[in-house]
Amino acid sequence: MAREAAFLAINPRRRLVCVEYPGLVRDPGKMLLTLGGEDGVSRVYTDPSRRLELYFRPKDPYCHPLCANRFPTTAMLLRVKRKIRRRGSEVTGDHALQEPSQEIRFEMEILGVISTIYKFQGMSDFQYLASHLGPDGKQISMYDKVLLQKPQKEEFFCQELPLYIPPPIFSRLDTAVDYFYRPETQHREGYNPPQVSAENLIGLSRARRPHNAVFVSFEDREVPTKPLEAAAQNWKKMCTNAMDMKVEEELKQLFDIRPIWSRNALKANVSIHPDKLKLLLPYMAYYMVTGPWRSLWVRFGYDPRNNPEAKIYQVLDFRIRCGMKYGYTTNEIPVKAKRSAYNYSLPITVTKTASQTINMQDLKHGLGSFNQSSVKKAPASRYKLKDSIYIFREEALPPYRQMFYQLCDLNVESLQKVIHRNDGEEVTCTEKDGWCLQKTSDELRDSMSLMIKQLIRSKRPALFSSKSRQADGKDQLTYESGEEEEEE
Repeated sequence: MAREAAFLAINPRRRLVCVEYPGLVRDPGKMLLTLGGEDGVSRVYTDPSRRLELYFRPKDPYCHPLCANRFPTTAMLLRVKRKIRRRGSEVTGDHALQEPSQEIRFEMEILGVISTIYKFQGMSDFQYLASHLGPDGKQISMYDKVLLQKPQKEEFFCQELPLYIPPPIFSRLDTAVDYFYRPETQHREGYNPPQVSAENLIGLSRARRPHNAVFVSFEDREVPTKPLEAAAQNWKKMCTNAMDMKVEEELKQLFDIRPIWSRNALKANVSIHPDKLKLLLPYMAYYMVTGPWRSLWVRFGYDPRNNPEAKIYQVLDFRIRCGMKYGYTTNEIPVKAKRSAYNYSLPITVTKTASQTINMQDLKHGLGSFNQSSVKKAPASRYKLKDSIYIFREEALPPYRQMFYQLCDLNVESLQKVIHRNDGEEVTCTEKDGWCLQKTSDELRDSMSLMIKQLIRSKRPALFSSKSRQADGKDQLTYESGEEEEEE
């Protein structure tokens, strides 16, 4: 029997997505439910950075998913039908009995083109069931006691239950990897390990890393007049070209004009590699740890606690207030957070942060030693930040939800009036308010919060209801103090 060629028509507009399901599918509806339904699969497909999640127990909130990786592919979905036509037994003229025969015919149809495929290549995560051992040693389910299915009375929340705190994630990876343990560090003879206090053993406050910087607390009586010898040597080793010397001179001029600077303010005024700035700052200034100038760099020999004019250099910890009483929630505010738990979705996402284009040439030769081809890629201001990183303006939103401003960088006339209310009448410098009057920081935060609220209202008027507009129109100068905000 001669073979005949088959011609099939392809509809390029009908594109499909393939999912290699790790199981035997008997009910497509239930299978799709384990993937989040059509809506869940569509949301994952629209975001190329996300992985497809498979929940074997979709109604169990404690079920840990399997994750599928997304790959591009070139394939087709082909439907093949095998049709069999059977013929019964026949009696021929010579009364010979002919055996029954069958005719097999195939029909093929291309349903669509597959351009994306999801493959489950990882291992299943650990499963932690909500159960506990009963008196007879059998497992007893706790789902009816820990899951809130409907509004309950107070007795539901006060019932005695075994402790059940499942971890949010057991492993950050779902593929097997080789773990190479770091060899034990071999120190030179005479090395003394740094002393770790009890408060550094557990908690967020780790031991301070030595960078040869001089740290000064508000309670210290004296301030240093020169850098440590190790800091000077480290910078001299790094300062090997004219560009580094120029940056050193620029930084020295900045500290002559203004004795106290924040790191971000310096980054906005001087173009220098961040790693070089770590070595240059301890050579130029000391670091205040506590007090009204905390987290700031102060010129050697300058004591702001003895100079009332240092009031304008005090730091203000400002945070954008979010909540329903302010008219907008955390997700609605047009200012993104630096770090957020919502963005930490390993192993659900596969997007990785791009590595910085930094090489040893940047550190050794500075910005002025590139050839002509690299000058266009590395201008003199490649490391400079925008001035909004340290200056507050009434008509602009802060770049982050938490900012550390110096009082002199609040470029609003009404705020400067609050700061200079007691000019010439400063008596004592306190650790909380410095040379300013009491509650000055709270008044500044209230005024800045009102400015930001009005600015957000002008950009997104739909966030504020008519009721809140009327209330604000009657009393626009009604503030909520910073202390009340902290007590909530």
